[in-house]
Amino acid sequence: MALARCGDRSIAQISQDMNLVESVIRRWVAQAEPHEGRRPGRTSAEHEEIITSRKRVRVLEEEREILKKAARFFATETR
Repeated sequence: MALARCGDRSIAQISQDMNLVESVIRRWVAQAEPHEGRRPGRTSAEHEEIITSRKRVRVLEEEREILKKAARFFATETR
């Protein structure tokens, strides 16, 4: 990414030199910018935290449903 940001060569030239598709380098540069504070957006760490949190929420929701069913079952059994 430093190659693309220093401005000595264009992204097209860098992609040819590295034998990569130009869009890959553009995506890498775009992904690096939030890490450097150059533009707003989520960093990789924030993205991972969101994924982890969503998984945890899913598990908690499943556990809550199980507990609801258990409570209903025991409520009917004690009557």
